[in-house]
Amino acid sequence: MKERFETITSTCVPLPLENVDTDQIIPARFLKATTKDGFGELLFHDWRFDKAGDPNPDFVLNRGRHKGIILVTGKNFGSGSSREHAAWAIAGYGFRAIVSSFFADIFKNNALNNGLLPVVVSQLFLAETLDLLAEFPEAMLTIDLPEQTIHSHLSGRVESFEINPFKKECLIKGHDDIDYLLSRKDIIEAYEKRV
Repeated sequence: MKERFETITSTCVPLPLENVDTDQIIPARFLKATTKDGFGELLFHDWRFDKAGDPNPDFVLNRGRHKGIILVTGKNFGSGSSREHAAWAIAGYGFRAIVSSFFADIFKNNALNNGLLPVVVSQLFLAETLDLLAEFPEAMLTIDLPEQTIHSHLSGRVESFEINPFKKECLIKGHDDIDYLLSRKDIIEAYEKRV
């Protein structure tokens, strides 16, 4: 059982880079672990830290100017290998949602399976949001999953987004696929008795 996701309002962390692949999200050398523990500390490791292991003061997660549970990133986020560890790292860091104009399909599914909501917006909404965040770190977004809308408080712009209905239900109820099946146990058992 994961944390339920309905509506969140938060400041955001901008990462205005395109084509961010899973090796940049979580480098392959960290993939030896088989549990989700500790991956948040490794998120964007090679951008966050220099070769000596010291924080890179120019990277957004180290500057302290932007905080929040929504990551806003450029087009084509999560491309590359199918490692689920990328979603583990983002969720482990504390993000609940990622906003982009395009996500790689496998990454998008891994995110949804791990309680992380990928929100696909128009190029215009994304560009405007990244511009606002560069100037106003306190800019907030509201993501309403039941209504499937995202609202930029500063611009006033509201857009709708698509999501698989099954995954939407799982996020709202805080279920993963196994939790969902267990929640339907009575229905499954009743069906098996009829067959």
